Amino acid sequence: MIESIYSRLLARLAGLRLSEVKNGTVTIYSPSNFKREQIDELHRAIASIPHRPKLTLAVLILIDIVCLSSAGFLSVCLRLSFNGQFSPSIYWRLWPIVGIFILAYGIAGLYPGIGVSPVEELRRLTLTTTLMYLLLGAAIFLFREVELYSRAAFLLAWLLSLLFVMVGRYGLRAVCARQAWWGYPVVVLGAGKTGEMVIRTLKRHPTLGLKPVALLDDDIQKHEAISDVPVIGRLSMAPVMAKKFKIPYAIVAMPGVAYHELLPIIERYGQLFPHLMIIPDLFGMASLWVAAKDLGGVLGLEVRQQLFLPGPRLLKSLLDKTLVALVGALCLPLICIISLLVIIDSPGPIFYRQMRIGRGGKKFKVVKFRSMVTNADQVLAQYFKRFPQMRADWDQDQKLRKDPRITRVGRFLRKTR
Repeated sequence: MIESIYSRLLARLAGLRLSEVKNGTVTIYSPSNFKREQIDELHRAIASIPHRPKLTLAVLILIDIVCLSSAGFLSVCLRLSFNGQFSPSIYWRLWPIVGIFILAYGIAGLYPGIGVSPVEELRRLTLTTTLMYLLLGAAIFLFREVELYSRAAFLLAWLLSLLFVMVGRYGLRAVCARQAWWGYPVVVLGAGKTGEMVIRTLKRHPTLGLKPVALLDDDIQKHEAISDVPVIGRLSMAPVMAKKFKIPYAIVAMPGVAYHELLPIIERYGQLFPHLMIIPDLFGMASLWVAAKDLGGVLGLEVRQQLFLPGPRLLKSLLDKTLVALVGALCLPLICIISLLVIIDSPGPIFYRQMRIGRGGKKFKVVKFRSMVTNADQVLAQYFKRFPQMRADWDQDQKLRKDPRITRVGRFLRKTR
Protein backbone atom coordinates (compact mmCIF):
# COMPACT_ATOMS: atom_id res chain seq x y z
CA MET A 1 0.00 0.00 0.00
CA ILE A 2 2.84 2.40 0.91
CA GLU A 3 4.52 1.57 -2.37
CA SER A 4 1.29 2.33 -4.24
CA ILE A 5 0.93 5.71 -2.51
CA TYR A 6 4.57 6.53 -3.31
CA SER A 7 4.03 5.59 -6.96
CA ARG A 8 1.01 7.87 -7.19
CA LEU A 9 3.00 10.70 -5.58
CA LEU A 10 5.82 10.36 -8.08
CA ALA A 11 3.36 10.21 -10.92
CA ARG A 12 1.79 13.45 -9.75
CA LEU A 13 5.20 15.14 -9.39
CA ALA A 14 6.21 14.13 -12.88
CA GLY A 15 2.83 14.82 -14.42
CA LEU A 16 2.57 11.28 -15.79
CA ARG A 17 0.00 8.54 -16.02
CA LEU A 18 0.09 5.91 -13.26
CA SER A 19 0.89 3.23 -15.85
CA GLU A 20 4.28 4.91 -16.29
CA VAL A 21 5.14 4.38 -12.59
CA LYS A 22 6.29 0.95 -11.47
CA ASN A 23 7.86 -0.35 -8.27
CA GLY A 24 8.44 3.08 -6.74
CA THR A 25 10.38 4.43 -9.73
CA VAL A 26 9.38 6.55 -12.71
CA THR A 27 10.11 5.70 -16.35
CA ILE A 28 10.09 8.71 -18.65
CA TYR A 29 10.86 8.33 -22.36
CA SER A 30 13.76 5.99 -21.56
CA PRO A 31 14.55 3.10 -19.17
CA SER A 32 16.46 5.42 -16.80
CA ASN A 33 14.85 5.82 -13.36
CA PHE A 34 15.06 8.11 -10.36
CA LYS A 35 14.14 7.43 -6.75
CA ARG A 36 13.00 9.17 -3.61
CA GLU A 37 16.49 10.32 -2.56
CA GLN A 38 16.90 12.09 -5.88
CA ILE A 39 13.57 13.87 -5.46
CA ASP A 40 14.66 15.04 -2.00
CA GLU A 41 17.97 16.26 -3.40
CA LEU A 42 16.10 18.07 -6.14
CA HIS A 43 13.91 19.78 -3.53
CA ARG A 44 16.99 20.93 -1.63
CA ALA A 45 18.76 22.18 -4.77
CA ILE A 46 15.78 24.30 -5.87
CA ALA A 47 15.01 25.57 -2.38
CA SER A 48 18.62 26.69 -1.86
CA ILE A 49 18.29 29.32 -4.59
CA PRO A 50 15.74 32.03 -3.64
CA HIS A 51 15.06 33.08 -7.25
CA ARG A 52 12.12 35.42 -7.76
CA PRO A 53 11.42 35.88 -11.46
CA LYS A 54 8.38 38.08 -10.83
CA LEU A 55 10.46 40.45 -8.69
CA THR A 56 13.12 40.59 -11.41
CA LEU A 57 10.50 41.50 -14.01
CA ALA A 58 8.83 44.07 -11.72
CA VAL A 59 12.12 45.83 -10.91
CA LEU A 60 13.07 45.96 -14.61
CA ILE A 61 9.70 47.48 -15.55
CA LEU A 62 9.96 49.96 -12.67
CA ILE A 63 13.40 51.21 -13.73
CA ASP A 64 12.12 51.72 -17.30
CA ILE A 65 9.14 53.73 -16.01
CA VAL A 66 11.42 55.89 -13.86
CA CYS A 67 13.87 56.48 -16.72
CA LEU A 68 11.18 57.34 -19.29
CA SER A 69 9.39 59.65 -16.86
CA SER A 70 12.67 61.35 -15.89
CA ALA A 71 13.54 61.89 -19.54
CA GLY A 72 10.21 63.55 -20.23
CA PHE A 73 10.31 65.69 -17.08
CA LEU A 74 13.90 66.84 -17.65
CA SER A 75 13.30 67.69 -21.32
CA VAL A 76 10.34 69.93 -20.41
CA CYS A 77 12.29 71.62 -17.62
CA LEU A 78 15.27 72.26 -19.88
CA ARG A 79 13.08 73.72 -22.61
CA LEU A 80 11.35 76.00 -20.09
CA SER A 81 14.73 77.22 -18.82
CA PHE A 82 15.45 78.53 -22.33
CA ASN A 83 12.38 80.80 -22.45
CA GLY A 84 9.96 78.10 -23.57
CA GLN A 85 6.58 79.64 -24.52
CA PHE A 86 4.22 76.84 -23.49
CA SER A 87 2.31 75.55 -20.49
CA PRO A 88 3.93 72.54 -18.73
CA SER A 89 0.51 71.18 -17.75
CA ILE A 90 -0.13 69.96 -21.30
CA TYR A 91 2.82 67.61 -20.95
CA TRP A 92 1.80 66.13 -17.59
CA ARG A 93 -1.39 64.78 -19.13
CA LEU A 94 0.73 62.58 -21.40
CA TRP A 95 1.96 60.41 -18.50
CA PRO A 96 -0.24 57.38 -19.47
CA ILE A 97 1.88 57.08 -22.64
CA VAL A 98 4.64 55.60 -20.46
CA GLY A 99 2.45 52.51 -20.12
CA ILE A 100 2.30 52.22 -23.93
CA PHE A 101 6.10 52.37 -24.03
CA ILE A 102 6.27 49.52 -21.50
CA LEU A 103 3.83 47.50 -23.60
CA ALA A 104 5.94 48.12 -26.72
CA TYR A 105 9.07 47.01 -24.87
CA GLY A 106 7.29 43.82 -23.89
CA ILE A 107 6.28 43.14 -27.50
CA ALA A 108 9.89 43.74 -28.57
CA GLY A 109 11.04 40.99 -26.19
CA LEU A 110 12.71 43.34 -23.70
CA TYR A 111 10.83 41.71 -20.81
CA PRO A 112 12.19 39.85 -19.08
CA GLY A 113 15.17 40.37 -21.43
CA ILE A 114 16.87 37.21 -20.19
CA GLY A 115 19.74 35.83 -22.24
CA VAL A 116 19.72 38.82 -24.61
CA SER A 117 23.15 40.16 -25.58
CA PRO A 118 23.89 43.85 -24.81
CA VAL A 119 24.15 44.64 -28.53
CA GLU A 120 20.77 43.06 -29.29
CA GLU A 121 19.18 44.81 -26.31
CA LEU A 122 20.61 48.14 -27.46
CA ARG A 123 19.23 47.55 -30.96
CA ARG A 124 15.74 46.67 -29.69
CA LEU A 125 15.67 49.60 -27.26
CA THR A 126 16.75 52.07 -29.91
CA LEU A 127 14.31 50.86 -32.56
CA THR A 128 11.35 50.51 -30.19
CA THR A 129 11.86 53.86 -28.45
CA THR A 130 12.36 55.67 -31.76
CA LEU A 131 9.27 54.04 -33.27
CA MET A 132 7.15 55.02 -30.26
CA TYR A 133 8.27 58.65 -30.46
CA LEU A 134 7.51 58.69 -34.21
CA LEU A 135 4.02 57.35 -33.51
CA LEU A 136 3.58 59.89 -30.73
CA GLY A 137 4.64 62.71 -33.08
CA ALA A 138 2.27 61.44 -35.78
CA ALA A 139 -0.62 61.32 -33.28
CA ILE A 140 0.05 64.89 -32.16
CA PHE A 141 0.08 65.98 -35.81
CA LEU A 142 -3.17 64.15 -36.65
CA PHE A 143 -4.97 65.69 -33.66
CA ARG A 144 -3.74 69.14 -34.79
CA GLU A 145 -1.98 69.90 -31.53
CA VAL A 146 1.43 70.61 -33.05
CA GLU A 147 1.34 74.25 -31.93
CA LEU A 148 0.83 73.25 -28.28
CA TYR A 149 3.97 71.16 -27.94
CA SER A 150 7.61 72.17 -28.23
CA ARG A 151 9.54 70.38 -30.94
CA ALA A 152 12.79 70.93 -29.06
CA ALA A 153 11.34 69.32 -25.93
CA PHE A 154 10.05 66.44 -28.03
CA LEU A 155 13.44 65.75 -29.64
CA LEU A 156 15.25 66.18 -26.33
CA ALA A 157 12.87 63.72 -24.65
CA TRP A 158 13.62 61.15 -27.36
CA LEU A 159 17.40 61.47 -26.92
CA LEU A 160 17.19 61.43 -23.13
CA SER A 161 14.87 58.41 -23.19
CA LEU A 162 17.40 56.45 -25.23
CA LEU A 163 20.22 57.42 -22.87
CA PHE A 164 18.36 57.04 -19.57
CA VAL A 165 16.76 53.67 -20.34
CA MET A 166 20.06 52.17 -21.53
CA VAL A 167 22.02 53.50 -18.56
CA GLY A 168 19.23 52.58 -16.16
CA ARG A 169 19.06 48.98 -17.33
CA TYR A 170 22.82 48.46 -17.32
CA GLY A 171 23.10 50.13 -13.92
CA LEU A 172 20.31 47.98 -12.52
CA ARG A 173 22.01 44.79 -13.67
CA ALA A 174 25.36 45.94 -12.30
CA VAL A 175 23.74 46.40 -8.88
CA CYS A 176 21.28 43.50 -8.78
CA ALA A 177 22.75 40.80 -11.05
CA ARG A 178 24.68 39.11 -8.23
CA GLN A 179 21.75 39.20 -5.82
CA ALA A 180 20.24 35.81 -5.03
CA TRP A 181 16.71 36.84 -6.04
CA TRP A 182 17.71 38.22 -9.45
CA GLY A 183 17.19 36.24 -12.65
CA TYR A 184 15.41 33.12 -13.81
CA PRO A 185 16.33 29.51 -12.94
CA VAL A 186 17.72 27.28 -15.68
CA VAL A 187 18.48 23.56 -15.83
CA VAL A 188 21.34 22.32 -18.01
CA LEU A 189 20.90 19.02 -19.87
CA GLY A 190 24.35 17.52 -20.13
CA ALA A 191 27.11 17.45 -17.49
CA GLY A 192 30.08 17.05 -19.82
CA LYS A 193 32.65 19.64 -20.79
CA THR A 194 30.07 21.71 -22.64
CA GLY A 195 27.72 21.69 -19.65
CA GLU A 196 30.56 22.75 -17.39
CA MET A 197 31.43 25.55 -19.82
CA VAL A 198 27.81 26.74 -19.79
CA ILE A 199 27.65 26.73 -15.97
CA ARG A 200 30.90 28.67 -15.62
CA THR A 201 29.83 31.16 -18.30
CA LEU A 202 26.46 31.84 -16.65
CA LYS A 203 28.12 32.31 -13.26
CA ARG A 204 30.76 34.60 -14.77
CA HIS A 205 28.10 36.71 -16.52
CA PRO A 206 25.23 37.10 -14.03
CA THR A 207 23.86 40.03 -16.03
CA LEU A 208 22.46 37.49 -18.50
CA GLY A 209 19.87 36.68 -15.81
CA LEU A 210 20.08 32.89 -16.04
CA LYS A 211 20.78 31.17 -12.70
CA PRO A 212 21.75 27.48 -13.10
CA VAL A 213 20.05 25.38 -10.43
CA ALA A 214 20.80 21.82 -11.57
CA LEU A 215 22.28 19.59 -14.26
CA LEU A 216 20.92 16.35 -15.70
CA ASP A 217 22.94 13.63 -17.40
CA ASP A 218 22.40 9.93 -18.15
CA ASP A 219 26.05 9.15 -17.39
CA ILE A 220 26.11 8.10 -13.73
CA GLN A 221 29.85 8.80 -13.48
CA LYS A 222 29.14 12.51 -14.04
CA HIS A 223 26.70 12.80 -11.14
CA GLU A 224 28.79 15.26 -9.16
CA ALA A 225 28.48 18.99 -8.54
CA ILE A 226 29.97 21.40 -11.09
CA SER A 227 30.83 24.85 -9.71
CA ASP A 228 28.45 24.28 -6.76
CA VAL A 229 25.62 23.32 -9.13
CA PRO A 230 24.48 19.74 -8.37
CA VAL A 231 24.02 17.03 -10.99
CA ILE A 232 20.63 15.77 -9.80
CA GLY A 233 20.18 12.69 -11.96
CA ARG A 234 19.27 11.45 -15.41
CA LEU A 235 17.56 13.34 -18.22
CA SER A 236 14.31 11.63 -17.33
CA MET A 237 13.93 14.01 -14.39
CA ALA A 238 13.36 16.96 -16.77
CA PRO A 239 9.53 16.76 -16.51
CA VAL A 240 9.75 17.15 -12.74
CA MET A 241 11.99 20.19 -13.14
CA ALA A 242 9.60 21.80 -15.65
CA LYS A 243 6.22 20.97 -14.09
CA LYS A 244 6.75 20.68 -10.36
CA PHE A 245 9.35 23.43 -9.90
CA LYS A 246 8.25 25.65 -12.81
CA ILE A 247 11.74 25.95 -14.32
CA PRO A 248 11.16 28.10 -17.45
CA TYR A 249 14.59 27.70 -19.10
CA ALA A 250 16.60 24.67 -20.18
CA ILE A 251 19.90 24.48 -22.03
CA VAL A 252 20.81 21.39 -24.05
CA ALA A 253 24.60 21.19 -23.74
CA MET A 254 25.35 17.97 -25.60
CA PRO A 255 26.95 18.94 -28.93
CA GLY A 256 28.91 15.69 -29.12
CA VAL A 257 25.77 13.53 -29.11
CA ALA A 258 24.86 12.02 -32.49
CA TYR A 259 22.05 13.69 -34.43
CA HIS A 260 19.72 10.68 -34.26
CA GLU A 261 20.09 10.70 -30.45
CA LEU A 262 19.96 14.46 -29.90
CA LEU A 263 16.84 15.14 -32.00
CA PRO A 264 14.53 12.92 -29.86
CA ILE A 265 15.83 14.64 -26.71
CA ILE A 266 14.99 18.04 -28.15
CA GLU A 267 11.55 16.88 -29.27
CA ARG A 268 10.74 15.33 -25.89
CA TYR A 269 11.93 18.05 -23.58
CA GLY A 270 11.23 20.98 -25.89
CA GLN A 271 7.54 20.55 -25.07
CA LEU A 272 8.19 20.81 -21.33
CA PHE A 273 10.17 24.04 -21.00
CA PRO A 274 8.86 27.40 -22.30
CA HIS A 275 12.42 28.25 -23.39
CA LEU A 276 14.81 25.60 -24.69
CA MET A 277 18.29 26.69 -25.85
CA ILE A 278 20.66 24.41 -27.73
CA ILE A 279 24.44 24.72 -27.68
CA PRO A 280 25.62 23.76 -31.21
CA ASP A 281 28.92 22.11 -32.05
CA LEU A 282 30.44 25.39 -33.26
CA PHE A 283 33.06 26.22 -30.65
CA GLY A 284 35.26 29.21 -31.39
CA MET A 285 32.76 30.90 -33.72
CA ALA A 286 31.77 34.44 -32.74
CA SER A 287 28.04 34.53 -31.96
CA LEU A 288 27.40 38.27 -31.95
CA TRP A 289 26.31 38.64 -35.58
CA VAL A 290 24.93 35.12 -36.16
CA ALA A 291 21.28 34.95 -37.22
CA ALA A 292 19.06 31.89 -37.65
CA LYS A 293 17.66 31.33 -41.15
CA ASP A 294 14.95 28.98 -42.40
CA LEU A 295 16.13 27.28 -45.60
CA GLY A 296 13.00 25.45 -46.65
CA GLY A 297 12.56 23.83 -43.25
CA VAL A 298 16.30 23.38 -42.67
CA LEU A 299 17.92 25.47 -39.93
CA GLY A 300 20.82 27.59 -41.14
CA LEU A 301 23.10 30.06 -39.37
CA GLU A 302 24.08 33.23 -41.22
CA VAL A 303 27.25 35.03 -40.11
CA ARG A 304 27.04 38.70 -41.07
CA GLN A 305 29.98 41.10 -41.15
CA GLN A 306 27.95 44.20 -40.38
CA LEU A 307 30.71 46.77 -40.85
CA PHE A 308 31.35 45.51 -44.39
CA LEU A 309 27.91 46.85 -45.33
CA PRO A 310 27.60 50.59 -46.09
CA GLY A 311 24.37 51.06 -44.10
CA PRO A 312 25.55 49.67 -40.73
CA ARG A 313 28.94 51.35 -41.17
CA LEU A 314 27.30 54.76 -41.70
CA LEU A 315 24.92 54.15 -38.79
CA LYS A 316 27.83 53.24 -36.48
CA SER A 317 29.73 56.37 -37.49
CA LEU A 318 26.70 58.59 -36.83
CA LEU A 319 25.99 56.85 -33.54
CA ASP A 320 29.61 57.24 -32.40
CA LYS A 321 29.64 60.95 -33.19
CA THR A 322 26.22 61.52 -31.61
CA LEU A 323 27.20 59.75 -28.40
CA VAL A 324 30.53 61.62 -28.25
CA ALA A 325 28.73 64.96 -28.66
CA LEU A 326 26.06 64.05 -26.10
CA VAL A 327 28.45 62.65 -23.48
CA GLY A 328 30.88 65.52 -24.11
CA ALA A 329 28.12 68.05 -23.45
CA LEU A 330 27.16 66.30 -20.21
CA CYS A 331 30.81 66.14 -19.09
CA LEU A 332 31.57 69.76 -20.00
CA PRO A 333 31.01 71.11 -16.45
CA LEU A 334 33.34 68.44 -15.04
CA ILE A 335 35.98 69.25 -17.68
CA CYS A 336 35.83 72.94 -16.73
CA ILE A 337 36.22 72.16 -13.03
CA ILE A 338 39.21 69.87 -13.62
CA SER A 339 40.82 72.45 -15.92
CA LEU A 340 40.49 75.11 -13.23
CA LEU A 341 42.00 72.81 -10.59
CA VAL A 342 44.95 71.95 -12.87
CA ILE A 343 45.77 75.66 -13.35
CA ILE A 344 45.43 76.47 -9.64
CA ASP A 345 47.56 73.51 -8.55
CA SER A 346 50.38 74.01 -11.09
CA PRO A 347 50.80 76.96 -13.48
CA GLY A 348 51.14 75.96 -17.11
CA PRO A 349 49.08 74.39 -19.90
CA ILE A 350 45.92 72.46 -19.01
CA PHE A 351 46.37 69.62 -21.48
CA TYR A 352 49.27 67.35 -22.36
CA ARG A 353 49.63 66.05 -25.91
CA GLN A 354 51.48 62.88 -26.80
CA MET A 355 51.94 61.02 -30.08
CA ARG A 356 50.71 57.42 -30.15
CA ILE A 357 50.62 54.66 -32.77
CA GLY A 358 47.15 53.35 -33.54
CA ARG A 359 45.57 50.77 -35.83
CA GLY A 360 47.53 50.01 -38.97
CA GLY A 361 50.57 51.94 -37.69
CA LYS A 362 48.73 55.25 -38.05
CA LYS A 363 49.96 57.95 -35.68
CA PHE A 364 47.59 60.16 -33.72
CA LYS A 365 47.77 62.63 -30.86
CA VAL A 366 46.41 61.83 -27.42
CA VAL A 367 45.14 64.81 -25.41
CA LYS A 368 45.10 64.36 -21.63
CA PHE A 369 44.88 66.57 -18.58
CA ARG A 370 48.36 67.55 -17.47
CA SER A 371 49.28 65.60 -14.34
CA MET A 372 52.96 66.69 -13.99
CA VAL A 373 54.74 69.96 -13.37
CA THR A 374 56.02 71.75 -16.46
CA ASN A 375 59.72 71.39 -15.49
CA ALA A 376 59.42 67.66 -14.83
CA ASP A 377 62.98 66.78 -15.97
CA GLN A 378 64.61 69.33 -13.66
CA VAL A 379 62.49 68.24 -10.69
CA LEU A 380 63.43 64.60 -11.30
CA ALA A 381 67.17 65.44 -11.50
CA GLN A 382 67.01 67.39 -8.23
CA TYR A 383 65.14 64.52 -6.60
CA PHE A 384 67.90 62.03 -7.50
CA LYS A 385 70.51 64.39 -6.04
CA ARG A 386 68.65 64.41 -2.73
CA PHE A 387 67.79 60.69 -2.80
CA PRO A 388 70.41 58.86 -4.88
CA GLN A 389 69.23 55.48 -3.57
CA MET A 390 65.97 55.89 -5.55
CA ARG A 391 67.79 55.88 -8.90
CA ALA A 392 68.04 52.07 -8.83
CA ASP A 393 64.24 51.77 -8.67
CA TRP A 394 63.92 54.26 -11.50
CA ASP A 395 66.43 52.44 -13.72
CA GLN A 396 64.60 49.17 -13.16
CA ASP A 397 60.94 50.15 -13.69
CA GLN A 398 61.04 53.81 -14.86
CA LYS A 399 58.61 54.48 -12.01
CA LEU A 400 58.73 55.94 -8.52
CA ARG A 401 56.32 55.30 -5.68
CA LYS A 402 56.27 58.98 -4.74
CA ASP A 403 57.05 60.71 -8.00
CA PRO A 404 57.91 64.38 -7.25
CA ARG A 405 56.88 65.43 -10.77
CA ILE A 406 53.21 64.57 -10.25
CA THR A 407 50.94 67.35 -8.98
CA ARG A 408 48.27 66.88 -6.33
CA VAL A 409 45.47 67.08 -8.91
CA GLY A 410 47.48 64.82 -11.23
CA ARG A 411 47.81 62.20 -8.50
CA PHE A 412 44.02 62.20 -8.09
CA LEU A 413 43.45 62.01 -11.86
CA ARG A 414 45.83 59.06 -12.22
CA LYS A 415 44.28 57.25 -9.30
CA THR A 416 40.72 57.64 -10.59
CA ARG A 417 41.72 57.42 -14.29
